[in-house]
This record gives sequence, structure tokens and C-alpha cells, in this order.
Amino acid sequence: MAILITEETRVLVQGMSGRIGQFHTQEMIEAGTNVVAGVTPGKGGTTVLNRPQFDTVREAVEATGADAALLFVPPPFAADAMMEAADAGIKTAVCVTDGLPAQDMMKVKRFLRRYPREKKMRLIGPNCAGIISPGKGFMGIMPPHIYTPGRVGIVGRSGTLGYEAASQMSALGIGVSSSIGIGGDPINGSSFRDILELFENDPETDAVIMIGEIGGPQEAEAAAFVRDHMTKPVAAYVAGLSAPKGRKMGHAGAIISAFGESAQEKVEILQEAGITVAPNPSLMGETVARILSRKQAA
Repeated sequence: MAILITEETRVLVQGMSGRIGQFHTQEMIEAGTNVVAGVTPGKGGTTVLNRPQFDTVREAVEATGADAALLFVPPPFAADAMMEAADAGIKTAVCVTDGLPAQDMMKVKRFLRRYPREKKMRLIGPNCAGIISPGKGFMGIMPPHIYTPGRVGIVGRSGTLGYEAASQMSALGIGVSSSIGIGGDPINGSSFRDILELFENDPETDAVIMIGEIGGPQEAEAAAFVRDHMTKPVAAYVAGLSAPKGRKMGHAGAIISAFGESAQEKVEILQEAGITVAPNPSLMGETVARILSRKQAA
């Protein structure tokens, strides 16, 4: 089953005609992703990678039945592109664009709230690696060859740490059901809690590893959800144990500004919720193997 993307998902790419868009779309097609169209204003009526191009998302949806969108749109225009996708009826949108102003994301979040739950677009990102269901398809910039199909979900703020977890798990013979990069910005479309709920309801996911980092309350909110609602075992890793307070580290969201936002505080909150925390990034795969063996023993 997987979550968010399967073989049936009909993907359009906003910005496919650009150099970066073409490069990653080609990889997606080669990996079996069902890419049906591209959208770039002024390019309507042309073809790129043998896929028709349209001037607007609505035209592409009406012509191809696309239900998911991947955005390779520069920061000044990314917010409008996300809202255009939502207005056209796209169900899932992934925005990999980095550098979006926080006020633009506030505008997008307010825009999405106008839709009823059953018609509201699920937004992943911005500033994320994307989503992948190995063997079925992916939307983003991750290297698909490191992901082995399996039954463990990955959700993380850091794209590269998500790759590392998948690689370590693959070396141990553990496969991935879906991997979701939610992005490192302080305001993003989907939270850890949102994705954990999808994994909890996915019959083809047996366990989850959550990869967090300093800054923001999302890991604490996820810990509360795991404690109160999840029946599947969860492992975690939190990056930034040596990061000083008040200094921005990497992602725009990676700055400690309040209690519960340092890596050590997050580790304690996660452990109190019954989550097994990897002590360093080189042990993420082994930590997943440990929670799976406990599940089997039980």
C-alpha cells in the first residue's frame, strides 16, 4: 500500500522544463514513477521528456487526471505554485524548494485552511528531499537506488539523514515502506504527527524511524502522539546534541529558542514516550533492527 505515493499516483511536475526539473524528473521516470505532465507558464503545448507541458496546473489536471504535484519552483514563486496546485484539486504536493520566506508559508497555510478536510491538499515541505515508496515511485531529489522495499517507515526533517537511515537499514536487510521528508523549515506543510498517523494506519508498515533535530516543538508533539495513539514501535534519532542555544544551525528551523527544543531535551521527551532513541547517526539502522526484534519476540 505505502503512503502518499504508489504506482497509481499520477504526478505532474511544476517547473519540469528547467534544468533541475528535467534532471530529477528523468530519474523519477526511470524509477517507475507515473509522471503524466509538466507545468510551466508559457510552455503550454510543448513536450519535455515526452510528457505534455501545460501553462496552468488546472489545465494539466483536467487533461491528464494528475492527483499529485512536485514543485521545482524558485522561492519567489513557490507559494503561488503551491496555492495553484491546491486550487486545481491536487491531493498531495511536494515542494523541495529551499529559502521560502516564513510569511509566504503562513499565507499558504492560511489558504489551505479554507478547504474541508476531505478536499484539503496534503503539502510536504518546503525545503525537503521529497517522498518515496521504493519499487513504486518517488517525488523529490533522493537517490532511489539506496532504498530497498520493505515494511519500515522513515520520516525526517533532514533529507541526508533519511538517506543514511535507509542505507544502514538496507545493509541489515531491512526495507522501507515509504520515506517522507517533511523539511527543515520552521513552518512546513506536514508535521511528524501527521505522517506518523499515516504510518500507524498503513497495514504494510510494521515500524517507524523518526529523524528529528534541534529547534521547534514538532518532536515533542510527535512523542505525545506515539505515547497516546501508536501501536507500532518507533525508533528515533535527534541531530544536534552539541549545538549551542541561540545559534542557527543548518536548517531555518534548527535554532533552540525555548525549553524542549535542544537535542538532549528532545531525546528525554521521546524516551519518556517509549521511543527507542539511537545515540548517534551511525546506529540508526541497528536501532531499527532492535525494535523489530522486540516486536517479533512479543
